[in-house]
Amino acid sequence: MKIGILGGGQLARMLALAGYPLGLDFVVLEPAKDACAAPLAVHLQADYDDPDALRLLAQQTDLVTYEFESVPASAVEQLGAELPVYPPASALATARDRNNEKTLFRELGIETAPFAEVHDLASLQQAVNSLGLPAILKTRTLGYDGKGQQVIRPGDDLAAAWDAIGAVPAILEGLVKFDREVSIIAVRSVSGELAFYPLAENRHQEGILHQSICLREDSHQPLAQDYARRVLERLDYVGVLAIEFFQVGEHLLANEMAPRVHNSGHWSIEGAETSQFENHLRAILDLPLGSASPVGHAAMLNLIGTLPDRQALLALENAHLHLYGKAPRPGRKIGHLTFRESSREKLGTRLAQANKLL
Repeated sequence: MKIGILGGGQLARMLALAGYPLGLDFVVLEPAKDACAAPLAVHLQADYDDPDALRLLAQQTDLVTYEFESVPASAVEQLGAELPVYPPASALATARDRNNEKTLFRELGIETAPFAEVHDLASLQQAVNSLGLPAILKTRTLGYDGKGQQVIRPGDDLAAAWDAIGAVPAILEGLVKFDREVSIIAVRSVSGELAFYPLAENRHQEGILHQSICLREDSHQPLAQDYARRVLERLDYVGVLAIEFFQVGEHLLANEMAPRVHNSGHWSIEGAETSQFENHLRAILDLPLGSASPVGHAAMLNLIGTLPDRQALLALENAHLHLYGKAPRPGRKIGHLTFRESSREKLGTRLAQANKLL
């Protein structure tokens, strides 16, 4: 069985690593010559919307998935006419557009921060009048890791903020004073079997995820699962879905979703009975899903920009190092560490030790 993946980055790399024990092979379509998934798959080096490359990908594989939501919708549509593509195109169309995404959440009774659609400078002014300031202006598409966003505070020049995001379709979203950010990793198979990982508490630095800690038996788990189930069933979803929330008291406000395996679920590689990567593959192949139960107390730390001394990292007790084969550069995720401990206290100690090295 051969699986095609649109995108050849670290998520494709980790999907392949999880798939080989299941007897799977992989083909990735990725324009970058130095794709970090290339050593683990057949690499079709071409643009994502190259029709010849898409035909070749369809000919060489049994089904296709994708590792990020910025792939062109036209590519998914072309492939979908020839073989199964999961998650479905409807999920991709929703997740890659912040306005569509937030509108879906509202339709499903899932709380969000207040927001308004913005088309031009005049509608931005109307949105500010409606929502008030401070607020954050976000491009509708192609924004991740803090990109495509501009905070607007009282007295700021709206025209400058509009220009800062490229004067493209956007939403204005009210800033929320939240207690913490959490995310859930959910899985649904072709036949509708569901699995939910424990919530993860996330911390960011300069708009990029820095740390995720698995939360065992968190009181907000039932609500997060209910919200995730609503999305999975509405979209007839297949594969792993991540939803990020702002927790405000007892409320969970949906921030965004990702129709793919997700950075905040990397802890599951060593910290769950079945990793998010293996369960994504099981789901799209309609194999029985593995248990998402945690094993011990687990966390993930991203390695961003530069790589600390590898020997020092591996000297940390119960540390597991995952490097992506990517050249270091500022703001780039080049790897991550996971930790699994017998108690939350030991996990906290290990994270503090690792953060000193980072």
